[in-house]
Amino acid sequence: MFTVGLLAGGVLTAGVLWLLSGLFTPLPAEVRQGLIVVVALLAALRDAGKLSLRLPQNARQIPQDVLRRHLARGALQFGFELGTGVRTYVSASAPYALAVAVLLSGGSYVPALAAGLGFGAGRALTPALRRLSGDGERWDGLLARRLSGMTVLCSVLITAAACAIFPWGVSSK
Repeated sequence: MFTVGLLAGGVLTAGVLWLLSGLFTPLPAEVRQGLIVVVALLAALRDAGKLSLRLPQNARQIPQDVLRRHLARGALQFGFELGTGVRTYVSASAPYALAVAVLLSGGSYVPALAAGLGFGAGRALTPALRRLSGDGERWDGLLARRLSGMTVLCSVLITAAACAIFPWGVSSK
């Protein structure tokens, strides 16, 4: 139920961003592409520790009592709230770069849907891999040592993807 909630939350957020993307279609495609790439590069620089930027976020945890009321429904709600990315803390910059790409790209809803599912699946991957490791404490230590590099890599990959696959159905006039 937790993973279903994560995926649903990610899809909802991406869908809202995609709907709002129509507001930016009057901007020339080249301007939107440039903004996507600039934001992705800023995200990579921030995650590499080369730039200090505050992210717009609700920097708090989802209350634990959500899970205590009813386990299945609580897991769904907890996952949904975490999957939206707006109810809790997001430490990496890559999701923000991805959100800007969805917001500015316009065009087909398919890439937005893929982005939302990817965000939800990415958030589901961490607890799933921790559980599958068999030794959560050891896994936590490995993650702590590699997290910085992983966040930078994600931002760099989003930058590369923004350069390679833009426009997502946007015609440049």
